[in-house]
Amino acid sequence: MGQAVRAIDPDEFSAPFLGVSRSAKGLIWRERLDAKDQSTAVAISQRFDLPELLGRVLAGRGVAVDDAETFLEPTIKELMPDPSSMLDADAAAARIADAIEGRQKVAVFGDYDVDGACSSSLMQLFLGAHEIGCRIYIPDRIFEGYGPNPGAMETLVKDGAQLIVTVDCGTTSFEPLDVAKKLGVDVVVVDHHQADETLPAAVAVVNPNRQDDLSGLGQLCAAGVVFLLLVGVTRELRRRGYYENRKALDLLGLLDIVALATVCDVVPLTGLNRAYVTKGLQVMRGRQNVGLRALFDAAGLKQAPTTYHLGFVLGPRINAGGRIGDSGLGARLLSTSDDAEAAKIAARLDQLNRERKAIETTMLEEALAEADVLVDQDPDMAIVMLGSEAWHKGVVGLVASRLADRFRRPSCVIAWDGKGSGTGSLRSVGGVDIGSAVRAATADGILIKGGGHAMAAGLTVARDRLDELRAFINERLRNKTIGAREAASLELDGALTPAAVTHELIALLERAGPYGQGNPQPKFAFPAHRVKFAKIVGEAHIRCALEAGDGSRLDAIAFRAVDQPIGDLLLSSGGMPLHIAGTVKRDTWGGRDRLEVTIEDVADPRAQEKR
Repeated sequence: MGQAVRAIDPDEFSAPFLGVSRSAKGLIWRERLDAKDQSTAVAISQRFDLPELLGRVLAGRGVAVDDAETFLEPTIKELMPDPSSMLDADAAAARIADAIEGRQKVAVFGDYDVDGACSSSLMQLFLGAHEIGCRIYIPDRIFEGYGPNPGAMETLVKDGAQLIVTVDCGTTSFEPLDVAKKLGVDVVVVDHHQADETLPAAVAVVNPNRQDDLSGLGQLCAAGVVFLLLVGVTRELRRRGYYENRKALDLLGLLDIVALATVCDVVPLTGLNRAYVTKGLQVMRGRQNVGLRALFDAAGLKQAPTTYHLGFVLGPRINAGGRIGDSGLGARLLSTSDDAEAAKIAARLDQLNRERKAIETTMLEEALAEADVLVDQDPDMAIVMLGSEAWHKGVVGLVASRLADRFRRPSCVIAWDGKGSGTGSLRSVGGVDIGSAVRAATADGILIKGGGHAMAAGLTVARDRLDELRAFINERLRNKTIGAREAASLELDGALTPAAVTHELIALLERAGPYGQGNPQPKFAFPAHRVKFAKIVGEAHIRCALEAGDGSRLDAIAFRAVDQPIGDLLLSSGGMPLHIAGTVKRDTWGGRDRLEVTIEDVADPRAQEKR
């Protein structure tokens, strides 16, 4: 492993890595580890007798020396907090336990995304194991929107619900929960979204992001909160003697669903979340959940699932139902025990996902053409803001994310409804808080409604106020966007050559996984490598080989690089050396077993010398 990572002189920490001050993506390349992190890396390696590279990877992700062992071997037992540490968790556990003992009918109201589907299915599987009738209600994204609504509450009560549990929503649903209360039905809210000081009328509001909650569990997705609550419910039932003549459900068997939600909701893969995903992937490999097994087959996934497959293969298919089809499909899939029903739903979700891709492709092409013109006219614009009556409301967030990545600035994509208003999704870049800008625009009366977080937000706006909105956000964020663009960097964990990329290296890196938000995939530079056999594959990807000075080679691929600066450099290098940056992986698709680089950025050494 000694050749795997180039040693970095301490004087280089402040300088761009390999001297790259402006790459093809317009980024500065930086060494991930500063001098202090270097010392931590050495200490981790020495104390636990680990290879130097693994120590560097851990230190580069903020792992302290004392925490390294737990980080490499996270366990639910060690990292699971007391459910009672969350405010209202005991009250919620008691009310759900009452429903189970009293054989009451329960309704679960969820969100239409992956986290909502997973949270809803967790509740239904748990209640079903206790022989409690349970109905899942997922609102229609287009016609009902996010969260509980008065009509839905009335419907659930008329259907016989004696307890309503909202998951991944409900924290700000004052009017709908008032309706349920007036109808004499208790509501338990289980959520993780930001909360106001005032909370809705409910038996319990279990939300670690309540302003008065001190549990420190705000990083959990909704399914993570639900799982923790179910631990509390099980404990309460055991205290009451419920399991004296019954067998309690093995909750660890539900961690595959928790892992899926945790990855897809892009919460930090640290602490308890890391244990959820690590153990959840182990459960998932056993293919125990009927619905997940059917989705594996529909997606053609034959290898052991990884966080990549959760985030980019399974997640999009479950989301497709909520975006352009039946919003309840995902929850039904994950809850069913019927193989035939699961196969039917999985096939439908797979088809909807293909339709979603086609819609997204068309929308993205139109949006890119319009955005290119706008950015050329005003290179310092703070936000790319576009809208069309032809665009699908359920896909605007995906297109906004692509625009933010392409133009390295916040983006807003709006689907006009033809009635004078539109619904938009916004995505941002590091260092630019788009959520605060949306909330400010809402407070000023520019928006009909709006809200969100630093990196993502949503809004509803009247069409005749679009120019006012664009001017408001541009004025508020222009300097922050310019600063973020100038400071944007790619953090690298070291430098490699093709000869250093071995199956042993990949196995070593996997020890610090699973990777995701808060625990980024290690990225390496391949300095001054020649690009060989570059060719376009599919519609927009470029496959090539990287060749070092010693003649060693490594396969590489750059996704969605055609007609991009990265692709232009790869296709026109003419044999001249380029600095390549990316991640290394073992590719086992289609029965193959080869090593390759996923290219994330490229830099021309000659261009850096001229700066």
